[in-house]
Order: sequence, then structure tokens, then C-alpha cells
Amino acid sequence: MIFDETKCQLGEGPLWHPLRNTLFWFDILSKQLRCKDRHWQFDEYVSAAGWVDEDTLLIASANALSRFSISTGKAEEVCPLEADNPVTRSNDGRADPKGGFWIGTMGIDAEHGAGAIYRYYKGELRQLFAPITISNAICFAPDGKTAYFTDTPTQMIMRVPLDEDGWPAGEPSLHIDLRGTEFRPDGAVVDAAGNLWNAQWGVGRVAVYDPGGDFIESFSFAGKQTSCPAFGGDGLSTLFCTSAAVGLDGADQGKTFTTPTSYTGQKEHRVQL
Repeated sequence: MIFDETKCQLGEGPLWHPLRNTLFWFDILSKQLRCKDRHWQFDEYVSAAGWVDEDTLLIASANALSRFSISTGKAEEVCPLEADNPVTRSNDGRADPKGGFWIGTMGIDAEHGAGAIYRYYKGELRQLFAPITISNAICFAPDGKTAYFTDTPTQMIMRVPLDEDGWPAGEPSLHIDLRGTEFRPDGAVVDAAGNLWNAQWGVGRVAVYDPGGDFIESFSFAGKQTSCPAFGGDGLSTLFCTSAAVGLDGADQGKTFTTPTSYTGQKEHRVQL
């Protein structure tokens, strides 16, 4: 089912705002933040957000994390993000259960190893993992003890233990191995039961894996380049998924999709600034 007819060149970063009951998402290549029937235009690439309060988002752009007012459309820089590196932009990101915000970067032309993954927490932006070529699948177990991420070309979704403040407490280890398959892991989210939902680029699907990393089932969408899932709607049981039209023809490419499920998502965590 199509949720929004807009053809995004690179739809990404869907976020269900729990206070507004609204889905926000980005078209990275068009430099836009979108919700249904409305959009905000930026001067640089924007890709991911977390919610701060009913009117405020923390938005990741090509060179900064910024507070963004939904009502006024004004942005105020919180901290720079690779501002001195013209090769990179932000990509996948999500707030963790402690209120920290994880954000990945990548080369604008997917230059090998150009990106990294960072965490912003209590005024500090700290680099966690590098080098990364295409940062994706940043998401968190409900108990806050595990984070997940991928470097898409590796076809490996990694897991890393977290300490009491939400910082990595060990080295990443392999969680889901997609090497040797056609599945390229893109954005991901974890539901309330700890299942990981991964959008897989190029095959038009979101795959579900149990907390141990075993495949459960998949949901198919008409958009071939599925990029990131999110849960929202009544009871957080509706699955949304962004997609990308770049490089493809076809009426449904780049649209944002939705389908009911029998699962329950996690409420997106609030960013603590």
C-alpha cells in the first residue's frame, strides 16, 4: 500500500513522532524533510532525525547536527559533523534508549571507507566506528544493552554491547550474515520484542530477524530500492518503508509505503540535548 505518492530520489530516515502521531522522512538527494502533504527545503543534504519535543527535531545534515523547529522551519546548529570534509554527508541515524543520537556518514559518491559512525550524547560528539563506506541499520535492542549497524557493502549486520550510559562496551560482532546473497542491508529498526527489521536495497523488501539473528519472514513493497523501515500508527503496529527512485524507472519507485503487521514497534526514543 502506498502511504505517500511523492517520488523521492533517495527516501530515507522515516521517524514516527510519538507526540504528533506523524511520520517524518527525508529525500536526501532533494535536500528535503517531508511529512504527508508538506515538506521543508534545505540548502544541504539532510538524512536522519530524532525527536526532542513536540515542535523540535534534531536533524543530521551534511555538516552538522541541528535543532529544527517544525513550526517555524528554522534550524540552529548544535554541533558540527565532518564540517571540514566536503567528500561526506550524513546518512542513517537514530536515537538510542539513553537519549543519545547515533549518526553515520558516507561519501557523497559512496567513496570507499570515507564515512564513520558517531554518537552525540550530553553535548559530546564521539566517533565510534571507522572507516565505513555506507553507514546503515543503526538501531537498538529494547533493553538498551545492544546496538546494531552495518556497512552496507560488507553485507554484514553487526551488534555491539552497550554500557550503562549507552556507549559501546566491546568490539562489534557479526549478528546477521547476508554475504553470498542478493540482500544488501540498508536501514533497520528493532520492534518491542527485539526483532530486527531490515530494509534490503534492490529487492523491494523488509526482512524480519529474531533477537538471535535468525530469519522470520519478509514484507514486500513495489519500490525496488527499499531504504528504511519505521513503526507507527495506532499501537505502533503499522510498518512504513521509504524507497529511492534514483536510477530507476517505474511509477512506484521512490514512494513511501505502508502495511499492517501483527507486530508492535518500539516508541522512538527522545533525544536528550
